[in-house]
Amino acid sequence: MKNNDVIEPSSSPWAPPIVLVRKKDGSTRFCVDYRRLNDITKKDSYPLPRIDDTLDTLAGNTWFSTLDLKSGYWQVELRPDDKEKTAFTTGQELWQFKACLVYLDHIIIVGRSVEEHLKNIWRVLQKLKEANLKLSPSKYHLFRREVTYLGHIISAEGVRTNPDKISAVKDWNCPTDIHQLRSFLGLCTYYRKFVKNFSTIAKALHKLTEAKEKFIWTVDCNNAFNKLKDALTSALILAYPEIGKQFIRDTDASHESIGAVLSQEIDGQERVIAYFSKCLSKPERNYCMIRKELLAIVKAVEHFHPYLYGQRFLL
Repeated sequence: MKNNDVIEPSSSPWAPPIVLVRKKDGSTRFCVDYRRLNDITKKDSYPLPRIDDTLDTLAGNTWFSTLDLKSGYWQVELRPDDKEKTAFTTGQELWQFKACLVYLDHIIIVGRSVEEHLKNIWRVLQKLKEANLKLSPSKYHLFRREVTYLGHIISAEGVRTNPDKISAVKDWNCPTDIHQLRSFLGLCTYYRKFVKNFSTIAKALHKLTEAKEKFIWTVDCNNAFNKLKDALTSALILAYPEIGKQFIRDTDASHESIGAVLSQEIDGQERVIAYFSKCLSKPERNYCMIRKELLAIVKAVEHFHPYLYGQRFLL
């Protein structure tokens, strides 16, 4: 990093340690333990767009390209006053960053035709040139029918799960402690909108993460673990919502959970846009069936609010 002019010697009062993390390919990832710095850092409240909203904006396009910045965020210089806050110790020396440590560096370009796509690529490259930002030549993918973006596979047909991520789910061994289980559930939860009745399937696993006593892997946990794997490996391709078309919302309720499906009729067939599910609390489980069905309607409207607000929909 010193040779790349990313760090410089420091006299900062801050001195968090280096943490080396082993990556899957056997190489080592350089990290710094900034937890104490994070605790006193002012929070940036500016809202980032929802991932679902970002994916929905890709509807109607047939050509896709993705770009990555070379060395990611290191092309963006830090303000002089902020450099000392990034200091870290090697045990014998104190260094601080000159460039940004983390942010967003993945770019997607779309187009409805080859001509439009080429024009959009040219506009993005011009903007990058004006900002003096360099791209990584080994990480760009141009004029593709499908690309990987935000952990999903994007195509004209819709959005599907990333096979690399799902392969990790499929090959995951039975958790032996709560940390392994939370890691597994974290990965699965990212794709929960692809799975019908996700909450019902994963209920036993979530219950185990809340246990205050010893970690005990039961038959119910093992069944839920395998069902969740099967559900994710056979997930549907979800459609992009089409503006101006009526949404269809199906809801259902059982003794312990509620669920909903948001869909639209596209090209003569009903296509799923997203699934929703929720386990009922103990008081909610005491509701009569009619009240549970009404609760499913209310919760589904709240969950799909970005799609349904101000729109007519079929229930």
